[in-house]
Amino acid sequence: MSKQPRQSITVISLFDCFQDVPDPRVDRTKSHKLLDILVISICTLLCGGESFNDMEEFGYAKYDWLKTFLELPNGIPTHDTFNRVFAALDPQQFLDSFLRWTQSLRTAIAGEIVA
Repeated sequence: MSKQPRQSITVISLFDCFQDVPDPRVDRTKSHKLLDILVISICTLLCGGESFNDMEEFGYAKYDWLKTFLELPNGIPTHDTFNRVFAALDPQQFLDSFLRWTQSLRTAIAGEIVA
């Protein structure tokens, strides 16, 4: 029986996918890094959160863990900050980046992924 060569599979990180999303905020109003906001948001949603309040609460509950890979220069953003950022983001740019990340996961994980 011949062995099939292993395929090299690349998973693209959230950071890689979202680093090119343009930040719609004016520089003087940026207390939190856009990437920090987006990562906390996605992690919250993956854990069953549904609202901007959930994003803030998730951030506080998982602060020690989040701090291991996010900068969080001014701590956890408030629910109002999450709301303002998502209201200003280009939805198509966000969707394209999110789909790029999920497609990389889909190709890397054997079997079915539950939505």
